Amino acid sequence: MSKKKINIAVIGATGYTGLDLTLLLSKHPKVNISYLCATKNLGKKITFFDKRIKKKLPKITSIKTVQWSKLDLVFLSLPNGEAQKIIKEKYSTDNKIIFIDLSADFRITSPSKYKKTYNNKHKAINLINNSIYALPELVKKKIRSKRIIANPGCYPTSVQIPLIPLIQKNLIKHRNIVIDAKSGFSGAGKNLEKKFKHRHLYSSTYAYNTKYHRHIAEIEQELLKYTKKKVLFTFNPHLIPTFRGILTSIYVDISNSSNVNRIKNELVKFYKKDKFIKILKTNSELGSGNVINTNDCEISVCNTMIKNKIVIFCAIDNLIKGASGQAIQNMNLIFGFSQHLGLK
Repeated sequence: MSKKKINIAVIGATGYTGLDLTLLLSKHPKVNISYLCATKNLGKKITFFDKRIKKKLPKITSIKTVQWSKLDLVFLSLPNGEAQKIIKEKYSTDNKIIFIDLSADFRITSPSKYKKTYNNKHKAINLINNSIYALPELVKKKIRSKRIIANPGCYPTSVQIPLIPLIQKNLIKHRNIVIDAKSGFSGAGKNLEKKFKHRHLYSSTYAYNTKYHRHIAEIEQELLKYTKKKVLFTFNPHLIPTFRGILTSIYVDISNSSNVNRIKNELVKFYKKDKFIKILKTNSELGSGNVINTNDCEISVCNTMIKNKIVIFCAIDNLIKGASGQAIQNMNLIFGFSQHLGLK
């Protein structure tokens, strides 16, 4: 492990994800936080936004104050469409900086599919091939081949971790998969009221975007990449009246030769070196409570009343394993640190 500290900046430090990211980085023994950037509340201390942060850190500044040549890595926690502008400007002029983008700007490898999904033309098409989609348990050391790191979305993380190993081994059928995912409202960001107009927003459950949710393209792309199969699924997202956490229920058909124990054992084998992935005993009840404020992912494989149909439950914290914690995992992989450093 390198003994040298790396200099980093967090651009978009005051959003929900940015604050969790800053909190975790403030405790990381190999990180020096050089800049915390935002567009509003310039000059304020980060503790104004989050009392959990105890370490003395730089005050909130504009991105214009950043001395890029002094940085090793930049985290971008910005609305979709903004990170690509910054990376396009800085990628070639500051050619040692690594960019970890927590938005969707470099997740979709097809510019036309990106435009269709996000209703916005990609502004750095020539850099897409210089990026890598990085779910750390799957990408491993391959992440070091690129300087633009596309951090996965929270829902897709909870889907890919359980499904990819099982489809690769043909233990489940790759058609008629039903994905029912429920997330705390922090997943919609601080502008929640502008995005969702339904009544009793913070005290009710709400299903939305069943056919055209933007994470569908990301899930399709990565399942095809890793399994070489066209996987047919429905994806049904819900907001629930809690701040953080995701519980994803995945209903799949299995062959006569398969069963919950065989499927559970395959997941245990696949993730045996990945300490953040925790496979429970078969037919275990599962909620998001155990993973809140952690980078853990818990999975339970369960029977249903229908023969040869099982349900796989996957729980993560959307702001940590689904965003900031996963970004730090990726940083640790890039610089040769222990994957778990700063995330215990």
